[in-house]
Amino acid sequence: MAEILSQSQIDALLNSLQGNSEPIEEIEKKESETKYRKYDFYSPKKFTKDKLKILKSIFDNYSRIAGSQINSLFRTSSELSVVTVEEQRYYEFGNALSDNDVLTLVNVTLPDSSKNPPLLINASMTLMLSLIDRMLGGVGDDTAVDTSYTYTEIEMALYRRVIQYIIGALKDSWSSYINLNFELSRLEENPSMFQEIGVDETIVIVVLDVDMKECSGRLNVCIPGNLLMNIFDIMDKRKHSAMGDEANSQDNKQEIMNSIKASDLLVRAQVGESMITLDDVYNLHVGDVINLGTPKDSDVQLYVEGQPWFRGQLGVHKRNVAVRIEDHVETGNYQTGES
Repeated sequence: MAEILSQSQIDALLNSLQGNSEPIEEIEKKESETKYRKYDFYSPKKFTKDKLKILKSIFDNYSRIAGSQINSLFRTSSELSVVTVEEQRYYEFGNALSDNDVLTLVNVTLPDSSKNPPLLINASMTLMLSLIDRMLGGVGDDTAVDTSYTYTEIEMALYRRVIQYIIGALKDSWSSYINLNFELSRLEENPSMFQEIGVDETIVIVVLDVDMKECSGRLNVCIPGNLLMNIFDIMDKRKHSAMGDEANSQDNKQEIMNSIKASDLLVRAQVGESMITLDDVYNLHVGDVINLGTPKDSDVQLYVEGQPWFRGQLGVHKRNVAVRIEDHVETGNYQTGES
């Protein structure tokens, strides 16, 4: 069978025809060289791909919730989508911010009430000015924003209102995993002055695209590594605790049953019922007969602590009146065990 040439070998043959010859052996040697992925030992990864997938799922849910809020509040059609979820160093996030950007600091309260660095949100200026314009009754179609533009005091007050709507959707997006509370701390108008997170500290950046009919923009969510590690620790503990509780629940159920098996219960047999007047009761005497309205061979109801459990036949056992159980009562409030 004829040997099939690879693309690189074909290119070498074409080059040899043009005078730029390269030995086939050298090409095959290059192809056989093992390729290794570079790994930065100075900044090792702290979060696995599974953790980042969980984050992407959370912010996919956030995109749907926040998108519906923007549509209803600002009377527009918008669509949010997660572009990337990536682990970085804080200086990479900080270097991408300009001096005119506004950094939103959000305090996150965990179930264990531990102290953590704030979550950071940065919204593109085009997006925020468009939403502010729509809040004031405009159409929000002015996309020509100069890079040197700075927010006015009135716009900063409206910025706070808009960003609170964006923050409000975070709680619901996390609720299926963990109960977190998000509260706006402050707006930092000079991102370079923010020093609560070290420049070499690990963070996770979530980039969301916001597409509206009038304009488009981006939301950048920066989650500090310490905050995210504490969140995942609590989630893992609850997961293991839930698995342990499920296994222990069967043992606890058996222990409870063993402890109450020796309890005394009142069992009462009801032959029949009859309704009589108060006058009849007043005139009752010894020897009178009360008609219970049930046939002689009818079933007797057995009650356990006032609840109907069985039906049976009245008889005699060892010279004592007894009831032989025939069937379970289907309308009983308790489940009976098989004997």
